[in-house]
Amino acid sequence: MSKVATEQISSFLKKKLSELKSEFGSDSYEYTSLAKQYLFDSRETEVDYKSERRRHYEADLSAEDAGHVLKGVERLYKQCAVFELTTACKARCRWCLRANYDPFTLKKDDVENAARYFGSDKCRDELNELLITGGDPLIVPELLGLALDSIEKFAGNIDVIRIGTRLPVQDPQSVFSEKLAHALRPRKGIRLEFGTQINSPIELFPESVEAYRKLMDYAERIYNQQVLLKGVNDSLEPLVRLYNGMRKIGIEPHYLFHCVPLHGMEHHRTTVEEGLDLIKSLVTSGYISGRSKPMYTAMTDIGKITFYEGVFLDRKGDMILLQSRYRYEDRMKWNPDWKMPESAEIDDEGYLRVWYKDAKTHNLGWDSTYILD
Repeated sequence: MSKVATEQISSFLKKKLSELKSEFGSDSYEYTSLAKQYLFDSRETEVDYKSERRRHYEADLSAEDAGHVLKGVERLYKQCAVFELTTACKARCRWCLRANYDPFTLKKDDVENAARYFGSDKCRDELNELLITGGDPLIVPELLGLALDSIEKFAGNIDVIRIGTRLPVQDPQSVFSEKLAHALRPRKGIRLEFGTQINSPIELFPESVEAYRKLMDYAERIYNQQVLLKGVNDSLEPLVRLYNGMRKIGIEPHYLFHCVPLHGMEHHRTTVEEGLDLIKSLVTSGYISGRSKPMYTAMTDIGKITFYEGVFLDRKGDMILLQSRYRYEDRMKWNPDWKMPESAEIDDEGYLRVWYKDAKTHNLGWDSTYILD
Protein backbone atom coordinates (compact mmCIF):
# COMPACT_ATOMS: atom_id res chain seq x y z
CA MET A 1 0.00 0.00 0.00
CA SER A 2 1.33 3.44 -0.88
CA LYS A 3 0.30 6.98 -0.20
CA VAL A 4 1.37 10.31 -1.61
CA ALA A 5 2.54 12.75 1.07
CA THR A 6 -0.07 15.42 1.68
CA GLU A 7 0.17 19.18 2.07
CA GLN A 8 -1.58 21.16 4.79
CA ILE A 9 -0.90 24.87 5.39
CA SER A 10 -2.62 27.39 7.64
CA SER A 11 -3.99 30.63 6.21
CA PHE A 12 -1.38 32.54 8.21
CA LEU A 13 1.48 30.59 6.62
CA LYS A 14 -0.04 30.98 3.15
CA LYS A 15 -0.13 34.73 3.70
CA LYS A 16 3.48 34.81 4.90
CA LEU A 17 4.69 32.68 1.99
CA SER A 18 2.98 35.03 -0.45
CA GLU A 19 4.49 38.10 1.23
CA LEU A 20 8.00 36.62 1.36
CA LYS A 21 7.84 35.51 -2.27
CA SER A 22 6.65 38.94 -3.39
CA GLU A 23 9.26 40.84 -1.37
CA PHE A 24 12.33 38.63 -1.72
CA GLY A 25 11.66 36.26 -4.64
CA SER A 26 10.97 32.53 -4.94
CA ASP A 27 14.68 31.62 -4.79
CA SER A 28 15.42 33.68 -1.69
CA TYR A 29 16.35 32.17 1.67
CA GLU A 30 13.51 34.12 3.26
CA TYR A 31 10.94 32.31 1.10
CA THR A 32 12.52 28.87 0.71
CA SER A 33 13.33 28.41 4.41
CA LEU A 34 9.58 28.45 5.06
CA ALA A 35 8.41 26.81 1.82
CA LYS A 36 10.65 23.77 2.31
CA GLN A 37 8.96 23.07 5.62
CA TYR A 38 5.39 23.01 4.32
CA LEU A 39 5.06 22.89 0.52
CA PHE A 40 4.91 19.61 -1.36
CA ASP A 41 8.09 18.75 -3.26
CA SER A 42 8.13 16.48 -6.33
CA ARG A 43 10.95 14.51 -4.68
CA GLU A 44 8.43 13.31 -2.11
CA THR A 45 7.66 10.19 -4.05
CA GLU A 46 4.95 7.72 -3.08
CA VAL A 47 5.43 6.55 0.47
CA ASP A 48 5.62 2.81 1.06
CA TYR A 49 4.41 2.33 4.61
CA LYS A 50 6.01 -1.11 4.77
CA SER A 51 9.49 0.40 4.72
CA GLU A 52 8.77 3.75 6.38
CA ARG A 53 9.39 4.68 9.98
CA ARG A 54 5.71 5.11 10.50
CA ARG A 55 5.43 5.82 14.22
CA HIS A 56 7.35 7.49 17.01
CA TYR A 57 9.42 4.73 18.66
CA GLU A 58 6.41 2.33 18.74
CA ALA A 59 6.21 3.10 22.47
CA ASP A 60 2.47 2.90 23.05
CA LEU A 61 1.15 1.57 26.33
CA SER A 62 -1.70 -0.49 24.92
CA ALA A 63 -2.39 -2.71 27.90
CA GLU A 64 -5.54 -2.36 29.93
CA ASP A 65 -5.40 -0.48 33.21
CA ALA A 66 -8.22 -0.91 35.74
CA GLY A 67 -10.31 -2.48 32.99
CA HIS A 68 -9.78 0.35 30.49
CA VAL A 69 -7.60 0.31 27.36
CA LEU A 70 -5.18 3.21 27.54
CA LYS A 71 -5.20 5.52 24.53
CA GLY A 72 -2.73 8.24 23.59
CA VAL A 73 -0.11 7.15 26.15
CA GLU A 74 3.52 6.38 25.27
CA ARG A 75 6.41 5.72 27.63
CA LEU A 76 10.12 5.15 27.12
CA TYR A 77 11.68 6.91 30.08
CA LYS A 78 11.57 6.66 33.85
CA GLN A 79 10.31 10.07 34.91
CA CYS A 80 8.42 11.22 31.81
CA ALA A 81 5.57 9.87 29.69
CA VAL A 82 3.98 11.18 26.50
CA PHE A 83 0.27 11.95 26.36
CA GLU A 84 -1.24 12.59 22.91
CA LEU A 85 -4.62 14.31 22.92
CA THR A 86 -5.10 14.63 19.16
CA THR A 87 -3.30 14.19 15.87
CA ALA A 88 -4.87 17.40 14.48
CA CYS A 89 -2.56 20.26 13.50
CA LYS A 90 -2.85 23.64 11.78
CA ALA A 91 -0.18 22.64 9.25
CA ARG A 92 1.88 19.61 8.32
CA CYS A 93 5.64 19.68 8.69
CA ARG A 94 7.10 17.64 5.84
CA TRP A 95 9.23 15.31 8.01
CA CYS A 96 6.75 14.77 10.86
CA LEU A 97 6.60 11.19 12.15
CA ARG A 98 3.35 11.77 13.99
CA ALA A 99 1.66 12.90 10.78
CA ASN A 100 1.68 9.22 9.85
CA TYR A 101 -0.43 8.16 12.83
CA ASP A 102 -4.00 7.10 12.21
CA PRO A 103 -6.05 10.27 12.94
CA PHE A 104 -7.64 10.45 16.38
CA THR A 105 -8.82 12.82 19.08
CA LEU A 106 -9.31 11.44 22.58
CA LYS A 107 -12.67 11.39 24.31
CA LYS A 108 -13.38 12.48 27.89
CA ASP A 109 -13.17 8.93 29.25
CA ASP A 110 -9.84 8.36 27.48
CA VAL A 111 -8.38 11.45 29.13
CA GLU A 112 -9.61 10.57 32.61
CA ASN A 113 -8.48 6.93 32.31
CA ALA A 114 -5.00 8.07 31.31
CA ALA A 115 -4.83 10.53 34.21
CA ARG A 116 -5.80 7.78 36.66
CA TYR A 117 -3.07 5.58 35.18
CA PHE A 118 -0.46 8.33 35.61
CA GLY A 119 -1.39 8.53 39.30
CA SER A 120 -1.66 4.77 39.87
CA ASP A 121 0.64 2.56 41.92
CA LYS A 122 2.35 1.54 38.67
CA CYS A 123 3.60 5.10 38.09
CA ARG A 124 3.36 7.10 41.29
CA ASP A 125 6.85 6.49 42.65
CA GLU A 126 8.81 7.28 39.46
CA LEU A 127 6.66 9.24 37.00
CA ASN A 128 6.56 12.98 37.74
CA GLU A 129 6.51 14.63 34.30
CA LEU A 130 4.29 14.53 31.22
CA LEU A 131 4.69 15.76 27.67
CA ILE A 132 1.27 16.57 26.23
CA THR A 133 1.59 16.58 22.48
CA GLY A 134 -0.14 15.56 19.27
CA GLY A 135 -0.86 16.99 16.76
CA ASP A 136 -1.11 20.31 18.53
CA PRO A 137 -2.95 20.27 21.86
CA LEU A 138 -3.51 24.03 21.78
CA ILE A 139 -6.06 23.66 18.99
CA VAL A 140 -8.32 21.56 21.26
CA PRO A 141 -8.39 23.86 24.32
CA GLU A 142 -11.41 22.24 26.00
CA LEU A 143 -9.76 18.81 25.80
CA LEU A 144 -6.46 20.25 27.00
CA GLY A 145 -8.20 21.88 29.95
CA LEU A 146 -9.88 18.57 30.80
CA ALA A 147 -6.50 16.83 30.66
CA LEU A 148 -4.91 19.34 33.04
CA ASP A 149 -7.90 19.17 35.41
CA SER A 150 -7.82 15.36 35.39
CA ILE A 151 -4.08 15.20 36.04
CA GLU A 152 -4.47 17.64 38.93
CA LYS A 153 -7.28 15.49 40.35
CA PHE A 154 -5.98 11.96 39.81
CA ALA A 155 -2.17 12.24 39.45
CA GLY A 156 -0.71 14.37 42.23
CA ASN A 157 2.73 12.89 41.49
CA ILE A 158 2.87 14.88 38.22
CA ASP A 159 4.44 18.25 38.98
CA VAL A 160 5.77 19.23 35.53
CA ILE A 161 3.70 19.26 32.35
CA ARG A 162 5.25 20.19 29.04
CA ILE A 163 2.95 21.09 26.15
CA GLY A 164 4.26 20.77 22.59
CA THR A 165 3.04 23.35 20.07
CA ARG A 166 3.90 25.12 16.81
CA LEU A 167 0.77 27.24 16.92
CA PRO A 168 2.65 30.56 17.39
CA VAL A 169 4.38 30.09 14.01
CA GLN A 170 1.41 28.47 12.23
CA ASP A 171 -1.62 30.39 13.53
CA PRO A 172 -0.47 32.92 16.16
CA GLN A 173 -3.82 34.64 16.63
CA SER A 174 -5.28 31.40 18.03
CA VAL A 175 -3.00 31.73 21.06
CA PHE A 176 -5.10 34.68 22.29
CA SER A 177 -8.44 32.85 22.57
CA GLU A 178 -10.42 32.96 25.83
CA LYS A 179 -10.91 29.18 25.70
CA LEU A 180 -7.16 28.62 25.66
CA ALA A 181 -6.63 31.11 28.49
CA HIS A 182 -9.14 29.17 30.59
CA ALA A 183 -7.52 25.83 29.75
CA LEU A 184 -4.06 27.09 30.74
CA ARG A 185 -5.08 28.69 34.03
CA PRO A 186 -2.82 27.81 37.01
CA ARG A 187 -3.26 24.47 38.78
CA LYS A 188 -1.97 23.77 42.25
CA GLY A 189 1.29 21.83 42.26
CA ILE A 190 1.72 21.79 38.46
CA ARG A 191 4.38 23.73 36.57
CA LEU A 192 3.69 24.30 32.88
CA GLU A 193 6.32 24.55 30.16
CA PHE A 194 5.93 24.86 26.40
CA GLY A 195 8.06 23.02 23.88
CA THR A 196 8.05 24.51 20.42
CA GLN A 197 9.82 24.12 17.08
CA ILE A 198 11.30 27.14 15.31
CA ASN A 199 13.59 26.02 12.50
CA SER A 200 14.40 29.26 10.73
CA PRO A 201 14.98 32.85 11.93
CA ILE A 202 12.36 33.87 9.34
CA GLU A 203 9.72 32.20 11.54
CA LEU A 204 10.22 34.82 14.23
CA PHE A 205 7.48 36.92 12.66
CA PRO A 206 6.23 39.86 14.77
CA GLU A 207 2.89 38.05 15.18
CA SER A 208 4.69 34.87 16.28
CA VAL A 209 6.88 36.70 18.77
CA GLU A 210 3.77 38.31 20.26
CA ALA A 211 2.12 34.88 20.54
CA TYR A 212 5.15 33.37 22.28
CA ARG A 213 5.16 36.24 24.74
CA LYS A 214 1.49 35.54 25.44
CA LEU A 215 2.29 31.88 26.19
CA MET A 216 4.88 33.09 28.70
CA ASP A 217 1.95 34.35 30.77
CA TYR A 218 0.97 30.72 31.38
CA ALA A 219 4.29 28.89 31.70
CA GLU A 220 7.61 29.22 33.46
CA ARG A 221 9.57 28.66 30.27
CA ILE A 222 9.42 27.96 26.56
CA TYR A 223 12.10 25.81 24.98
CA ASN A 224 12.87 25.10 21.35
CA GLN A 225 13.74 21.82 19.68
CA GLN A 226 14.41 22.18 16.00
CA VAL A 227 15.22 19.86 13.12
CA LEU A 228 18.40 20.19 11.06
CA LEU A 229 17.18 20.70 7.48
CA LYS A 230 18.93 21.27 4.17
CA GLY A 231 18.49 24.81 2.95
CA VAL A 232 16.66 25.87 6.11
CA ASN A 233 19.22 25.86 8.92
CA ASP A 234 22.22 23.79 7.77
CA SER A 235 24.68 26.69 7.79
CA LEU A 236 26.07 28.84 10.57
CA GLU A 237 24.60 32.25 9.72
CA PRO A 238 20.86 31.37 9.98
CA LEU A 239 21.47 29.31 13.11
CA VAL A 240 23.24 32.23 14.79
CA ARG A 241 20.35 34.53 13.83
CA LEU A 242 17.83 32.03 15.12
CA TYR A 243 19.46 31.38 18.50
CA ASN A 244 20.16 35.05 19.11
CA GLY A 245 16.57 35.85 18.15
CA MET A 246 15.21 33.25 20.56
CA ARG A 247 17.50 34.48 23.30
CA LYS A 248 16.16 38.01 22.84
CA ILE A 249 12.57 36.95 23.54
CA GLY A 250 13.38 34.36 26.22
CA ILE A 251 13.01 31.02 24.39
CA GLU A 252 15.55 28.48 25.63
CA PRO A 253 17.45 26.00 23.41
CA HIS A 254 16.95 22.28 23.82
CA TYR A 255 17.54 19.78 20.98
CA LEU A 256 18.93 20.25 17.49
CA PHE A 257 17.62 17.03 15.94
CA HIS A 258 19.25 15.27 13.06
CA CYS A 259 16.40 14.87 10.55
CA VAL A 260 14.77 11.46 10.97
CA PRO A 261 15.13 8.94 8.12
CA LEU A 262 11.52 9.23 6.99
CA HIS A 263 10.86 7.62 3.62
CA GLY A 264 10.46 10.22 0.89
CA MET A 265 12.15 13.01 2.85
CA GLU A 266 15.79 12.31 1.94
CA HIS A 267 16.18 15.72 0.28
CA HIS A 268 15.66 17.36 3.69
CA ARG A 269 18.44 15.45 5.45
CA THR A 270 22.06 16.40 6.06
CA THR A 271 24.62 13.82 7.07
CA VAL A 272 25.36 13.28 10.74
CA GLU A 273 28.91 14.44 10.07
CA GLU A 274 27.74 17.71 8.52
CA GLY A 275 25.66 18.30 11.62
CA LEU A 276 28.64 17.59 13.88
CA ASP A 277 30.74 20.14 12.03
CA LEU A 278 27.91 22.68 12.20
CA ILE A 279 27.21 22.22 15.91
CA LYS A 280 30.92 22.57 16.72
CA SER A 281 31.00 25.87 14.83
CA LEU A 282 27.83 27.09 16.51
CA VAL A 283 28.80 26.36 20.11
CA THR A 284 32.50 27.33 19.93
CA SER A 285 32.35 30.40 17.69
CA GLY A 286 31.43 32.93 20.36
CA TYR A 287 28.57 34.11 18.12
CA ILE A 288 25.81 33.03 20.51
CA SER A 289 25.30 33.18 24.25
CA GLY A 290 26.53 30.28 26.35
CA ARG A 291 22.89 29.95 27.45
CA SER A 292 21.81 29.34 23.84
CA LYS A 293 23.65 26.12 22.99
CA PRO A 294 21.51 23.15 21.88
CA MET A 295 22.18 19.40 22.14
CA TYR A 296 22.71 17.71 18.76
CA THR A 297 20.61 14.56 18.98
CA ALA A 298 19.15 11.71 16.92
CA MET A 299 15.64 10.34 17.33
CA THR A 300 16.47 6.65 16.96
CA ASP A 301 14.28 3.56 17.10
CA ILE A 302 15.02 3.19 20.83
CA GLY A 303 14.77 6.85 21.85
CA LYS A 304 16.80 10.03 21.74
CA ILE A 305 20.60 9.69 21.65
CA THR A 306 22.72 12.82 21.95
CA PHE A 307 25.97 12.78 20.00
CA TYR A 308 28.65 12.67 22.69
CA GLU A 309 32.07 11.01 22.69
CA GLY A 310 31.72 7.23 22.71
CA VAL A 311 28.29 7.18 21.03
CA PHE A 312 29.60 6.20 17.56
CA LEU A 313 30.62 2.53 17.52
CA ASP A 314 30.59 1.35 13.90
CA ARG A 315 29.50 2.22 10.40
CA LYS A 316 28.29 0.03 7.53
CA GLY A 317 27.46 2.08 4.46
CA ASP A 318 24.76 4.56 5.48
CA MET A 319 24.07 2.85 8.80
CA ILE A 320 25.75 4.02 12.01
CA LEU A 321 25.77 1.98 15.22
CA LEU A 322 25.03 4.22 18.20
CA GLN A 323 25.58 3.40 21.86
CA SER A 324 22.94 4.39 24.40
CA ARG A 325 22.74 4.12 28.17
CA TYR A 326 19.20 2.82 28.05
CA ARG A 327 18.94 -0.52 29.84
CA TYR A 328 16.71 -3.14 28.30
CA GLU A 329 15.44 -4.21 31.72
CA ASP A 330 14.48 -0.62 32.56
CA ARG A 331 12.63 -0.19 29.28
CA MET A 332 10.57 -3.30 29.92
CA LYS A 333 9.85 -2.18 33.48
CA TRP A 334 8.51 1.21 32.36
CA ASN A 335 6.71 -0.11 29.28
CA PRO A 336 5.94 -3.86 29.27
CA ASP A 337 4.36 -3.48 25.80
CA TRP A 338 7.60 -2.25 24.24
CA LYS A 339 9.17 -4.56 21.67
CA MET A 340 12.83 -4.19 20.81
CA PRO A 341 13.14 -3.21 17.13
CA GLU A 342 15.25 -5.20 14.68
CA SER A 343 17.67 -2.27 14.47
CA ALA A 344 18.60 -2.59 18.17
CA GLU A 345 20.80 -4.96 20.14
CA ILE A 346 21.88 -5.41 23.76
CA ASP A 347 25.56 -5.09 24.70
CA ASP A 348 27.43 -7.15 27.31
CA GLU A 349 26.49 -4.67 30.07
CA GLY A 350 22.78 -4.71 29.29
CA TYR A 351 22.71 -1.37 27.45
CA LEU A 352 20.85 -0.89 24.18
CA ARG A 353 22.64 -0.11 20.93
CA VAL A 354 20.88 0.85 17.72
CA TRP A 355 21.64 1.14 14.02
CA TYR A 356 20.67 4.58 12.72
CA LYS A 357 20.32 5.50 9.05
CA ASP A 358 22.47 8.42 7.90
CA ALA A 359 21.73 10.50 4.80
CA LYS A 360 22.38 8.54 1.59
CA THR A 361 24.72 11.10 0.07
CA HIS A 362 27.15 11.13 2.96
CA ASN A 363 30.55 12.71 2.51
CA LEU A 364 33.40 10.31 1.84
CA GLY A 365 35.49 12.25 4.35
CA TRP A 366 33.75 10.81 7.42
CA ASP A 367 36.03 11.51 10.34
CA SER A 368 37.10 8.13 11.70
CA THR A 369 37.90 9.71 15.08
CA TYR A 370 34.14 9.67 15.74
CA ILE A 371 34.16 5.85 15.61
CA LEU A 372 35.49 3.79 18.48
CA ASP A 373 38.05 1.09 17.66
